Amino acid sequence: MKNLLYKEFKLASHPTTYLFLALCLMMLIPSYPGYVEFLYVCLSIFFIFLAGRENKDIFYTVLLPVRKSDVVKARCLMIAVVELVQVALAVPLALLANKMYHYAGNLAGIDLNVAFFGSVFLFYSAFNMTFIPIFYRTGYKVGNALIFSSIAIVLYYIAAEMLVWVPSPVSKFLDTLDPAMMVKQLPILIAGVIVWVATFFLAYRRGAANFEKVDL
Repeated sequence: MKNLLYKEFKLASHPTTYLFLALCLMMLIPSYPGYVEFLYVCLSIFFIFLAGRENKDIFYTVLLPVRKSDVVKARCLMIAVVELVQVALAVPLALLANKMYHYAGNLAGIDLNVAFFGSVFLFYSAFNMTFIPIFYRTGYKVGNALIFSSIAIVLYYIAAEMLVWVPSPVSKFLDTLDPAMMVKQLPILIAGVIVWVATFFLAYRRGAANFEKVDL
């Protein structure tokens, strides 16, 4: 598995993977939708699969002495690393942005707080749960996977932002940079991470099961 993962980053990764990771600097833009930077990461994952299809990456990999499920696992681990790196880069930038703008908050959506990052993990969960299993139904129809995963994350984005924009006790709890409230938002972050891990495992299992049925 170590060698397969090494192969993913050396041969399968697309240049946009690293370019779009740098786009988390957009968090320093005042009153800018925070989810956009993470949307670009999902797009870079699509480019990885697209480039892999054009370069016959799957055909090359399955010719190696590895199981088909390991092919899916290596790609899933690569996706997990990319998503976690983006979050790790975004956290200090969010803290810097809040300090730069004197904790004025985000007028274009949810504030860059603890609850926001919990929501980011749910955003990734919606993408992974649709994109990975759908792609591995065929191993080459990456467009179908992108369409359905895009629908999933757009619906999630609308629902998540509606919780902020519609005035309610929930919106006051989520859309604030009050330190006291941010401590109370910690369960949302924990729940987001747990859901992300669980759905990633499920997406891998479903993707691997689908790929086993594919006749290459």
